[in-house]
Amino acid sequence: MPLSLVTALRSVTGAHRAQNQDAAGSATGYAFVADGVGGHAGGDVASWTVTHRLMAVLRAADTGRWSDEDLREALAVANADLAVRVRREPGLAGMATTFTGIFCGEDTMRVLHIGDSRAYLVRDGVGRRVTRDDSLVQLLVDSGILSAADAAQDPRRNVILHCLAGDVADATHTTLLEVDAEPGDRWLMATDGLTDYVPEDRVLALLRDAASPEAAAESLVAAALEADAWDNVSVAVADVVVGDAPEAGAAHVAGSAADEALGAVLDLTR
Repeated sequence: MPLSLVTALRSVTGAHRAQNQDAAGSATGYAFVADGVGGHAGGDVASWTVTHRLMAVLRAADTGRWSDEDLREALAVANADLAVRVRREPGLAGMATTFTGIFCGEDTMRVLHIGDSRAYLVRDGVGRRVTRDDSLVQLLVDSGILSAADAAQDPRRNVILHCLAGDVADATHTTLLEVDAEPGDRWLMATDGLTDYVPEDRVLALLRDAASPEAAAESLVAAALEADAWDNVSVAVADVVVGDAPEAGAAHVAGSAADEALGAVLDLTR
C-alpha cells in the first residue's frame, strides 16, 4: 500500500521576534520542521542549512521510500554541513537547530526527531503526541521531580539537551521511531512557538477538527498568535493518502529568508 502525504506548511516570525529562525520542508514522501536554537548565533542559518541539505539529499535519492539507515545518513550529512558553514564563517560558531519529521514507508511512518519540536498524530478522531522532548523539563518530569502541569509554566522549559550543531556525536542522540500508518491519518510537526503557548488539548482539537491540512495549519498558527506567542511559529500538517499525492514530486519550504541556492532545486512557497 504505497502512501503519500498532502502537506500544508506555515511559518511566521510573530510579533516579538526580529527574525524567523524556523524552517519547514515537505514533499510527497516527507514533512518536517526545524527550529534554530534561540540564543545561539545563526539559528536561522542552522535551520535553513539543515533544511536545504536534507531536501537535496532526499531529492537526489529519488526513491520516495527510505530505510532507517538512509534517513540517519541523510540527517548526518545535513548536520555535517553546519560544521562546514562554521569553518567558513567562524561568527556562526554555536549555531544549532532542532529537527522533527515524518517519512513515508510502505505501510509505516518513520519519525525522526531531535530537540523540542514535536510530532502529533490524529487517527479516527483520537490525537496523541508521538515524540518526547529532548529537554531539561521533560527529563525532570520523567524523573518525577516536576509534574506535567508545572512543566508547561517552568522557566527552564526552553532548555534543550540535544540538537543538531554540526558535531558527529549529534547523530547518536536522534530518535527514530516507526509508527504504523493508515490512510486518513493526520500528522502535525510543530516548533515550540506553538506548543509552548497553546495547550496540547487545544492543539489536538484544532488538528482534528479542521477540514484540510491548509485549514488546520491556518488555525494552529492563528491560535499561537492569539496566545501572544513570543517565539516564531512553524507547523507542517500532513494527511496520509494512498497513491501519489497532488503535485507529486514537488518540494516546498517555509520559514526564514531562503538561501538563494535553494531556489535552484526546490519550488519555493511561503
